[in-house]
Amino acid sequence: MNAPAIALRPATRTDVPQILGFIRELAEYEKLAHEAVATEAGMSEQLFGAHPAAEVVIAEVDGQPAGFALFFQNFSTFLGLPGLYLEDLFVRPQYRGLGLGRRLMAHLARLAVERGYGRFEWSVLDWNAPAIGFYRSLGAVGQDEWTVQRLSGAALLALAESQ
Repeated sequence: MNAPAIALRPATRTDVPQILGFIRELAEYEKLAHEAVATEAGMSEQLFGAHPAAEVVIAEVDGQPAGFALFFQNFSTFLGLPGLYLEDLFVRPQYRGLGLGRRLMAHLARLAVERGYGRFEWSVLDWNAPAIGFYRSLGAVGQDEWTVQRLSGAALLALAESQ
């Protein structure tokens, strides 16, 4: 039996429907499907327009889309260097166990090093024990003393309009 052919490649504009499919599958897994409201037109513009907000790497197994990583540049004032922030990592259940998650993470780590970034970071839901265990196996260290804060929707608009 031959090992499956695994390939990683940068996403293109024609991948937007597939990227949205991955995002919706991830949102379902995270019990956040109600928050996944992105559209093809919006994602196309944000990923491949004049000022891309993020990049995507697609993992394929035997030519079939199996997973993805969506990431963007952030900045550390303490280091005085940019960093790589992983927004989403997802591998479809039927392709898990093939090492795709590790390959995607290693690919992003190489990009961070090649680009001269000072760090590579991401967030994970505190109940997602399989993901946390996976990240620890890569050598990641949890930043438990930090909590994510978020403004969105009406609260974001209210603050933006305040004096």
